[in-house]
Amino acid sequence: MKIALDTNPLYTGRGGVARYVQGLLQGLAGPGGGLEVSRLAWEVENLGYAQPARALRTLAREWGWAKWVAPRRLGGVQVLHHTALPVIPFVKPVRHVVTLHDLAVVRHPERFRPWQRQSGLRRLRRVVRADRVICVSRFTADEAMRGLGLPAARLEVIHHGGLLAGVPSVEPLADLPEDYFLFVGSLEPGKNLALLRDIYRAATEPLPPLVVAGARWEGVAHEGAPPSGWYFLGAVDDARLHGLYRRARALLFPSRYEGFGLPLVEAMQLGCPVLCGPVASLPEVGGDAVAYAELNPDAYGRAMRRLVTDTAWREQLTVAGRERGGQFSWERCGRETAMVYAALVTT
Repeated sequence: MKIALDTNPLYTGRGGVARYVQGLLQGLAGPGGGLEVSRLAWEVENLGYAQPARALRTLAREWGWAKWVAPRRLGGVQVLHHTALPVIPFVKPVRHVVTLHDLAVVRHPERFRPWQRQSGLRRLRRVVRADRVICVSRFTADEAMRGLGLPAARLEVIHHGGLLAGVPSVEPLADLPEDYFLFVGSLEPGKNLALLRDIYRAATEPLPPLVVAGARWEGVAHEGAPPSGWYFLGAVDDARLHGLYRRARALLFPSRYEGFGLPLVEAMQLGCPVLCGPVASLPEVGGDAVAYAELNPDAYGRAMRRLVTDTAWREQLTVAGRERGGQFSWERCGRETAMVYAALVTT
């Protein structure tokens, strides 16, 4: 069975979709059974945000390479897996699988620049033509049925796997404090770093400093200067990130909307307690193994202070998190995804 995997997200971002592609590649290496997976991408990095360079490379990828070059590389391919909203046209007789991560471009358009909204909506409309749609959570599947009118029979729910295999854990940088809260994610408004800023500024008792691991720290500049004592690390490699999780008092994840919430699983697997809001997919992923608080300064701030003082609670979250995190793996993700391919080819 010959499969083409769209690996363009590896060259366009460092976030959850790129991690999904990395993990899926690892997972698909395991199923065997005559599965031949080839990578399909315009292998030109577009990770910076300087304009007009980013816009020009985006146009070249989506309107040049995807439209004219990619279809010519599908000879003999039985299934093309679009690992994000499709940029490559749907061509026959190839069967098409799309991974739908979320409907953020519809539910929270304010998180996107105008050209991102236009491109995202155009690509989202293509999803309804896919032979199968893999949703990364039941939450996303429900949104796909309500928002896109997709029938349940064409949807498959396959969770992410969490940590990538073979990545060592490296100690955090020497100039970081011994005790800290950790924030992991891109620094766009939907990740809600502003809530933590408000809590720290209003705190009457000291809180552990916040270590922020995520690209584009300038993305929060319009929200005002961060509280003193915050540490902005920018993009962090996997080995260093593992070390940050292991040593943190807890992961603070105040995101307002997630299709999955990969940092929750990564933190749980490494024994880091998690505090997030009871929103979107997060209760589905975290179950009873993470702490939840409403996303307002009073409730979330109280939970943060409890994480400082209640050692028994933190230990309970650590133990439950490791057990819950063990339920997610890229091996399982790859195996279930391969089953989707096989079902398409045999029908």
